[in-house]
Amino acid sequence: MSDDHDGVPELLAAWAFGALQPADEKTVPLHLAGCGSCAAEAERLRETVRLLDGPPGTAEPAPAALSNGSDGVLAFALRARSAAPRVAEHAAPYAAAVTALGALLREVDGHGPWGTPVVHDWDVRDTVGHLIAADEELARLLGVRTHAPPSRITEDMRWEEAWETRTADVIAYERTRAPEETVAAWSAQTSALLATPEARDAELAAYATRLMGVRLPVADHFLGRAFETWIHTDDIGRALGLAVPPPPEVHLGQMVRLAVRMLGLALGPAAPPVLFSVTGVEGDARWVLGSEDEPVRGELALRAVDFCLLVGGRHTTASVPRGMVGDEDAVRNVLERAASLAWL
Repeated sequence: MSDDHDGVPELLAAWAFGALQPADEKTVPLHLAGCGSCAAEAERLRETVRLLDGPPGTAEPAPAALSNGSDGVLAFALRARSAAPRVAEHAAPYAAAVTALGALLREVDGHGPWGTPVVHDWDVRDTVGHLIAADEELARLLGVRTHAPPSRITEDMRWEEAWETRTADVIAYERTRAPEETVAAWSAQTSALLATPEARDAELAAYATRLMGVRLPVADHFLGRAFETWIHTDDIGRALGLAVPPPPEVHLGQMVRLAVRMLGLALGPAAPPVLFSVTGVEGDARWVLGSEDEPVRGELALRAVDFCLLVGGRHTTASVPRGMVGDEDAVRNVLERAASLAWL
């Protein structure tokens, strides 16, 4: 930090949360009035705080770590991630996941280069480019202007090929630009998605459409975007050596229930029935999957995060921690079908 900023950059996080010490309450606003770079960063941090704010009375108190600058904002953002009140329940997990990734991306330069390998053959910027491509289908459906370059996807492509083609094209395009431009493009698209009427009104998001090879209500496609954004946020965090907590229980529960519905469809009505329970989410999380005409053959218990990481391709059937009793083949069938859902 340069001396001509009088230590104000270290106080911006506290300013954004309204947690300045009395001695700084006059100094910081005066500096912001005359310093464009600090004022811009202060507004970015305040926007993060605004997105983190839940309904009145639900926000966590600002932690003492906020006085340590952007590291404090990241720690708070990744821990709290309360949904923006301007979106409906179905879009809240996506709003929170976007907020968390935005906070994480502001830490990249301080913890590793943008070229740090993340997953597959993608680095940090490539992973953000992939999310731009992955969000595009929902964005286009909801009338959001989508990203350059023009699409090479044809009507006869299977969704897997289309997904891979678009990801490759967007990543190649983003590699010609500065990382900050890639992040700005991702941020603009996510903000536009969260500003759509379908993100704010559950009734408008109730109609079904086919995306990523599956026909679901638009509300569930928002959950799918939340799931993928969280998984790749965790990927980036691991690559940079920064711990990314899981989503809040209420959001995790929404994603788990969507994944269980998809798992039930994948298993079909003839699979050996298994009692499946998930821990670490709010409310009842027990289902009988498979045939309705036979007695339960086995029981499987997974933690919510582990189940999501299995469905997201970050656990294998061998590595995922689980509790199981009864018919091992029936339980293994459930695990294998869950793992087969992975496309990330």
